Amino acid sequence: MATVSIFVGNLPWATTEDDLRNLFSPYGEVQRARVVTDRETGRSRGFAFVDMNEEDAQKAIAELNGGEYGGRPLTVNISEQRPRSDSR
Repeated sequence: MATVSIFVGNLPWATTEDDLRNLFSPYGEVQRARVVTDRETGRSRGFAFVDMNEEDAQKAIAELNGGEYGGRPLTVNISEQRPRSDSR
């Protein structure tokens, strides 16, 4: 089954990758969880990506999108693949 990347937005700043694994694991195997951090400060930017198989991802999205986590309403959906810019 295909692996998909799930976008998770509006996360509390203190959310860790372990927190994400714990949040998503009831819906299936979490293959990868990564909190996006600011390059300069190393602090969370308030969003993350979780990789799961497609069927489990759909279950997680259905249950978690709009739900509350850490006092904040989550945005959870399939990540749109954007081309990376080469200007670094």
